[in-house]
Amino acid sequence: MSPATGGPSGTFAPRPGAAPLHRQVLAQAAMESRLMLRNGEQLLLAVVIPVIVLIGGVAGAERVGMDLAHPPVDVFAPGVLALAVMSTAFTSLAIATGFERRYGVIKRLGSSPLPRSGLLAGKIGGLLLIEALQVLVIALVALVLGWDPAPGVLGALLGVVLGTAAFASLGLFISGVLRAEATLAAANLVYLLLLAGGAVVLPVSAYGSFGEVVRWLPSGALGGAMREALIDGTTAWADLAVLLAWAVLGTALTARTFKWE
Repeated sequence: MSPATGGPSGTFAPRPGAAPLHRQVLAQAAMESRLMLRNGEQLLLAVVIPVIVLIGGVAGAERVGMDLAHPPVDVFAPGVLALAVMSTAFTSLAIATGFERRYGVIKRLGSSPLPRSGLLAGKIGGLLLIEALQVLVIALVALVLGWDPAPGVLGALLGVVLGTAAFASLGLFISGVLRAEATLAAANLVYLLLLAGGAVVLPVSAYGSFGEVVRWLPSGALGGAMREALIDGTTAWADLAVLLAWAVLGTALTARTFKWE
């Protein structure tokens, strides 16, 4: 048996080359999700804060007798799911990418066989894995609190996917043009502003005339889409169209301005 051939089953000669693109993307997605789960700050944004908002919102609404069209948990649960998507796809992604640029991680990945489209797909895949965990935890807490969701699966799924695309593109835009420290400050500030006044947790009707403005923000559109799907069982096509528009805008801005270092 010749060392060059290695017998009838094949050869031991090296076969240099990159793995198939789908395997590269899956490996990148798995790594991105592991890095998020190991980071205490990311877990705080992803799970702890949304659960606190859910429990506190339901308890507070019941205590003060907030005038809602549905039971408080039915209103807050879809909004908190939308908040979880925003916290992961926007704030966590922006901060992580900003510091990856600072330490040269993005630059080194750019020189690897993984193309830019594969890197982006891997990051989105990692986000979706984290969001699946978030949905599971928040839904379990909400069910314990008495949540009775409507079966608007299509509307909720489209809301999560398009919301992730919109906020991820905007997060990458911010992290691609600002320094890491500025990205950290800007991402947290935008998160707090949208949490308080972006109609993500509460419906636009709670904001009076200002609700006609915030419904066009990605936070308002995502919150509206999730509530319509999980309260009324319908698909909010208008809100989904707003999310799609933000995703297209954010992707265009990121493609034109993102710097690898």
